[in-house]
Amino acid sequence: MENVAELKEKPTMMPRIGDIAPDFEANTTKGKIKFSDFAKDKWVVMFSHPADFTPVCTTEMSGFATRKSEFDALNTELLGLSIDSIHAHLGWVQNVRENTGVYFDFPIIADLDMNVSKLYGMLQPNESETAAVRAVFFIDPKKKIRLIMYYPLNVGRNMDEILRALEALQTSDKHGVAMPLDWKRGDKAIVPPPKSLDELNARLADDSVEKVTWYLAKKSLN
Repeated sequence: MENVAELKEKPTMMPRIGDIAPDFEANTTKGKIKFSDFAKDKWVVMFSHPADFTPVCTTEMSGFATRKSEFDALNTELLGLSIDSIHAHLGWVQNVRENTGVYFDFPIIADLDMNVSKLYGMLQPNESETAAVRAVFFIDPKKKIRLIMYYPLNVGRNMDEILRALEALQTSDKHGVAMPLDWKRGDKAIVPPPKSLDELNARLADDSVEKVTWYLAKKSLN
């Protein structure tokens, strides 16, 4: 039988890309939610932060808030989380609004019991046992996890990359293509490589795509 020390050293499990996002109920700054019913027919970007009234978290949450319209345009709901109470969340939202004019107009989960943090592997004991790391989960309308980002407590996220990755996922789904390094809107996308000799010969004869080589070809989506 494992002893307590061995159990404590085990990493917190987290959902994987391709998994259905674990369901939960939670109180948020926008009221109680059941995740499986949240944001029907929309994408969700769910992100955790270590604590309210902290400097790096304030810059990040302000970043999500000031660019919320860009997430709206991508049919995406924002959902924040930290291991703080609803009262702390509300106080922080109001404090930031009073001092900067930025309003966190999206639900923030109050996770004092750490249920959601543990469910999603946001608690990583070697970093902190009481504060969630900076996780970002990209979840599609079928509630499948499509991409996961993790940052430590002392490094803020990159909002441009979060939006770029979200748009890349949606564009890939829509057009059945893959996205090359540094892809952004307007760039060419990678078409699937041939899977047979017939497809190979058809690819070599296809002048509608940019062929770097037979297995790497790009096309414009415009």
